Amino acid sequence: MKKSRILALIGVFALNLAFAQDYTFKVMANKGTNEVKSGDVWQSVKTGDRLKSGDELKISENSYVALVHSTGKPVEIRQSGNYKVNDLASKVGGGASVLNKYTDFILSSNSAEAKKNRLSATGAVHRGLSDIKVFLPDNQYSDIFNKSLIVNWESVKGAGPYVVIVKNMFDEELVKLETPENYVVIDRTDPKLANDEALLIEVKSKADAKSKSEQHLVKKLSVARQESVKKMIDEMGSDMKEETALNKFILAGFYEENKLFIDAITAYEQAIKLAPDVPTFQEAYEEFLLRNKLKNPK
Repeated sequence: MKKSRILALIGVFALNLAFAQDYTFKVMANKGTNEVKSGDVWQSVKTGDRLKSGDELKISENSYVALVHSTGKPVEIRQSGNYKVNDLASKVGGGASVLNKYTDFILSSNSAEAKKNRLSATGAVHRGLSDIKVFLPDNQYSDIFNKSLIVNWESVKGAGPYVVIVKNMFDEELVKLETPENYVVIDRTDPKLANDEALLIEVKSKADAKSKSEQHLVKKLSVARQESVKKMIDEMGSDMKEETALNKFILAGFYEENKLFIDAITAYEQAIKLAPDVPTFQEAYEEFLLRNKLKNPK
């Protein structure tokens, strides 16, 4: 009896493993009128599709497809033409299978079902009555891993210019930045900021001092957690060190799953900058802000 039970469990495990690997690539992002041929039928490529051995891709002019191999190898295709999935797979080599955990998280978070659940959920963004809404999380999620962060916001009173003030925990001003845009990049290695474990960030209208945001906390990770996050990123493999839109997109998912929302924001912004014409990244970023209540729905 015991032996048969073990054999049954092994069978279930093998079946689940076979099902999990029943694809060659996952489609992470898509732009253009691209198609995939499975059997004798051509169909439009959609984000979330799973391409199998024997399938063929047709990439149209000025298009883009981001794929992740079942081994975890990320691939971007920008050149038009026909690509056999088997040929692509033979060229990509190995990757880090741990990436699949984060790519699955990204796809499930942006699925139609996830959006439906978000729309049906109750609860508003709690940001007081400030005229300027900064897209940064509440204090319990204020940890940051990276050396720089992108801070952006929207104003109910129109365009800038804006003044961004960075203070220490004693409310002493360390840095003041002026910008006509609705975002800034803050470098934590700046000598004026490098020695502070925590910072307070506030955005004001240059023309109207009364028009301002709430203060937002940004806090350096503890040494132990810093090492833990670095180890997890290293486990993703050397491919993730390349400055590609797909890599930044995957990192955004990794940071979100690990509740590092400030780093996720920066990764999304970097992905969009690297591929500004790919709507998948912009749409996923918007969903990220909404589901984590960093932004009010319109």
